[in-house]
Amino acid sequence: MAAHTTSDKRSVEDRSLESVSIRFVGDSGDGMQLTGGQFTNTSALFGNDISTFPDFPAEIRAPRGTTYGVSGFQVQFSSRDIHTPGDVVNAMVVMNPAAFKTNISDVEPGGIVIVNEDEFTKNNFKKCGYEEGYNPLEDERILHTYKIIPVPMSRLTRESLAGSGIGAKDVDRCRNMFALGIVYWLYDRTIDTTVKYLNDFFGETKQKPEIAAINVKALKAGYYFGETAELFPVRYHVAPAKLRKGRYRKISGNEATSLGFVTAAAKAGKQLIYSGYPITPASELIHHLSRLKNYNVITFQAEDEIAAVCAAIGASFAGAFTITGTSGPGLALKSEAIGLAVMYELPLVIIDVQRAGPATGMPTKTEQADLLQSMYGRPSEAPVVIVAPRSPADCFDMAIEAFRLAVRAMCPVIFLSDGYIANGAEPWLLPNLDDIEPIIVDHPTESNNPDGPYLPYLRDPETLARPWAVPGTPGLEHRIGGLEKEDGTGNVSYDPDNHDHMIRTRAAKIQKLADVIPLLEVLGPESGDVLLLGWGGTYGAITTAGNHLREAGHGVSTAHLRYLNPFPRNLGDVLNNFQTVIIPELNSGQLRTLIRDRYLVDAIGINKVRGKGYLIDDLMKETLAIMER
Repeated sequence: MAAHTTSDKRSVEDRSLESVSIRFVGDSGDGMQLTGGQFTNTSALFGNDISTFPDFPAEIRAPRGTTYGVSGFQVQFSSRDIHTPGDVVNAMVVMNPAAFKTNISDVEPGGIVIVNEDEFTKNNFKKCGYEEGYNPLEDERILHTYKIIPVPMSRLTRESLAGSGIGAKDVDRCRNMFALGIVYWLYDRTIDTTVKYLNDFFGETKQKPEIAAINVKALKAGYYFGETAELFPVRYHVAPAKLRKGRYRKISGNEATSLGFVTAAAKAGKQLIYSGYPITPASELIHHLSRLKNYNVITFQAEDEIAAVCAAIGASFAGAFTITGTSGPGLALKSEAIGLAVMYELPLVIIDVQRAGPATGMPTKTEQADLLQSMYGRPSEAPVVIVAPRSPADCFDMAIEAFRLAVRAMCPVIFLSDGYIANGAEPWLLPNLDDIEPIIVDHPTESNNPDGPYLPYLRDPETLARPWAVPGTPGLEHRIGGLEKEDGTGNVSYDPDNHDHMIRTRAAKIQKLADVIPLLEVLGPESGDVLLLGWGGTYGAITTAGNHLREAGHGVSTAHLRYLNPFPRNLGDVLNNFQTVIIPELNSGQLRTLIRDRYLVDAIGINKVRGKGYLIDDLMKETLAIMER
């Protein structure tokens, strides 16, 4: 291996790695999300494939130094195609004992743990629940298991910024940049991207050049400390990935969702209106969309979830493209109004960024447990379309698809994202917008009934959708409301046969969408022993596990559903081509229930409800255990 000689003339081994998973952890005030985000941006610009997982504390501000306030950010960067932030942590930066205690078990044996030893004090040990007299940095089991590298980050940061004239509180906030500088040196990353960010954000945007200056100085101090301190005998290098040609940017799921909906509205020549109420982890949607007003976007923060969805329905009635965003508890509150939109037969998209429940549950943790609520969680027979992106970048495509289907069938669509997808990030190949098909919207301007009043529920024979007449169009005045409609006229009807007909018609137009949605694709053999079938944010773990199992000689294929109502029209054939169907889900078996009901396939579940995604290794082991039964 080649040797790298530093300025102090010592020899440091250069070692090439295919991929590395790093986690930054500390108190929620330690800036771990910023630190991880900057390392991610730098690695993305370098050309690595990336996958991230920010892990936020649920409390707005837990007592400092407690385990409840630990914030983390994990990123895997690689020279090959990856789909997850990594099963195990190869290196971890730890800012306090609470972060150490809650995260050390995720580090691989022999992994690097860089510790801010200044925070490992008796008082902080007590805050996070360590026994009196115990110091994890002196525990022989830990020292033999991991490469513990204590660094007095707090002291070194203060020393590097001595004489800056900045207060101690602001100086201490720069510790994360000192830590980032060390990691940049250790993994052969440039600091230039972060220097530019700090100067742009603090110097120009915030008009605080003195804050930019001390952060840049701390970053450089950390970098040069890594180079000269003789704590690291090895420096690691991860080459750029061979991605598909084109321009890329890092994108999170919530960002991609927002851009997708803006693009959909633009492709239809419509105004986009977002109506929502703040709820984790969907709140970022209104933040992103509020910055895009120049693209004919209106954002409205309502007083509650019910008001938000009702405002969206009203805007849809007026002819706009409308979305309302929430998470599981908010979806429950919106259920009656979603039923109203089903009765109105208007295009409306409801975004549910799922989180761990029930009730408030674990609001910053991920789960996939709103599928049955989305399918059935409304009074009576009130079917809606359900789509689910499989990754952060896929949110863009599925957002466009959600509106395309909503307009085609004139019905509500539930867009099932989840916390893992929404907060995670990956490289996104920028699309050619000219390649995205327009969304055709036809607002009638003339009556469809030459022999009498306009018929607002006269249906398109191909789609069974009713016309979308904009209020105020002369001659197209019509009745609207929650009472059952007479077929064709839209008049209030209590006729039993008409009610039965309308219930079946509203369901039939949803199922007719199966004619236009893509067929389900299978990775691996199209028939055989085992099919791993998933949906939503489990895509990365399922796909990677399937690839590894096939490489090991096992007959395992994978498929991932992005359309959950209706299902792809070939799903039954795909299921019947395999002896065993295994469905991993972050719930107790909701897709499995639907598959068993619809296709009479005795699917086997691998179910986790821990607020975390799957580990690839665990998924492989459980799959093999099922195969050996």
